[in-house]
Amino acid sequence: MGMLYLCATPIGNLEDITYRVVRILNEVDIIGAEDTRNSIKLLNHFNIKTPMTSYHEHNKVEKAKYLVKQMQEGKNVAIITDAGTPGISDPGEELVRQCYEAGIQVTSLPGAAACITALTMSGLPTRRFAFEAFLPSDKKEKARILEELKNETRTIIIYEAPHRLIKTLEELKNTIGNRRVTLCKELTKRYENAMLTTFEEAIEYYEENEPKGEFVLVIEGRSHEEIDEENKQEWLAMTVEEHMEFYEKQGISHKDAMKMVAKDRGVSKRDIYAQIDVK
Repeated sequence: MGMLYLCATPIGNLEDITYRVVRILNEVDIIGAEDTRNSIKLLNHFNIKTPMTSYHEHNKVEKAKYLVKQMQEGKNVAIITDAGTPGISDPGEELVRQCYEAGIQVTSLPGAAACITALTMSGLPTRRFAFEAFLPSDKKEKARILEELKNETRTIIIYEAPHRLIKTLEELKNTIGNRRVTLCKELTKRYENAMLTTFEEAIEYYEENEPKGEFVLVIEGRSHEEIDEENKQEWLAMTVEEHMEFYEKQGISHKDAMKMVAKDRGVSKRDIYAQIDVK
């Protein structure tokens, strides 16, 4: 059988392509491209003559079957996206899935990815992050995801187009609060820019300055301390007896329930015992 190569291509600056990607694109039998009109410019720049076929969101299932058949017949296939790493917020994942089902070997050639590029230059924590790509266009689905992000403690990464930027910033602020955010645009290109600010300040800025270029939003996660304090206030709204009953109804022993109640309320176990004993 042939093999599938996921080839990362530049997200702007053409120098951000690896020697290995150029070699593989020359050596494979077919290149599947998200937009052949866009990708031909890249191939011409590196003098790559390999035949291309379109592989995009609207034909991903049927074209994947065709490409799998080509690999089953011994041909090697490379997949490239318009920019960045295939499979990240693009239809490449469907082809990868079908390849595994057919027993075809898959490898990924690392390179540029806008989400990682933005994260590393954001000035926000990088150890843990949640990648959401573009938020859904469906209102109910978008509302559900925004609600999920409300208590997300990891750094959040979202892609957005310039004409939707202000609306998205407003929706984020209204749902998850006025967090810090780094807005990265035109990554690796001539007018690359990164601005560490807040939702409120960003909205105010872009209401006066028309958004231009593709954006990556790197958003501060919610602090554990803030969540703990909010939870504590919810517990304190209960009486100690109600708090104890909450745990004991779950089959937790009286002794262990006292420990958990004390921890929730930020007091000692002795304080909880004293309150129960008095009453």
